[in-house]
Amino acid sequence: MDIDKIDFNKGDGIVPAIIQDADTYQVLMLGYMNKPALKKTIEQRRVTFYSRSKERLWTKGETSENYLDLVEIQADCDNDTLLIFAHPQGPTCHTGNTSCFHEKEFRPKKERYAFLKELEDLIKDRKANLPEDSYTTYLFKKGIDKMAQKVGEEAVETVIEAKNDKKKKFVGEVADLVFHLMVLMVEKGISLKKVVKKLKKRHNKGNHKHLG
Repeated sequence: MDIDKIDFNKGDGIVPAIIQDADTYQVLMLGYMNKPALKKTIEQRRVTFYSRSKERLWTKGETSENYLDLVEIQADCDNDTLLIFAHPQGPTCHTGNTSCFHEKEFRPKKERYAFLKELEDLIKDRKANLPEDSYTTYLFKKGIDKMAQKVGEEAVETVIEAKNDKKKKFVGEVADLVFHLMVLMVEKGISLKKVVKKLKKRHNKGNHKHLG
């Protein structure tokens, strides 16, 4: 980001800054920045605004600790409006809502994959409480050797079904593989978020051997 290219003069020294969640693309809030605020945001990697009422810089989260960790900044075609992608560390709105625009529930296109997070939370709960008559409880009680064995078995069965033409059975084997892999991940203390972060890091560096 070349700060000198931003046209602060058009808005009497400030420009609007739209904050968007870098993962869900939900619009979180609208703030304003002057040149020092933009510079501080870039240097400290946390979104900082210029408060028109207080007439000073303020870093979002400086009192609530609900910071906005900077990911990327884009300027519009006229260089007088900023679009900022960030990772929110808690609710962005002072009301406790995720976004300041909360009149209607936000439903990201990625929502269909959110079930994996629900499943991960359920598996964690099974590990913590070990309810009776639960297959997941059975796996946790058997230990990591059993979990690893099941992942291996399901991987082999997935490969076998991949060689056939019955997509429904293949989907079933993939589902079994993903489930048992998630159980193993929970046992090892590895979250889905951590795996996704690793994939994104490889992709952003352009050295992802599987996608290259």
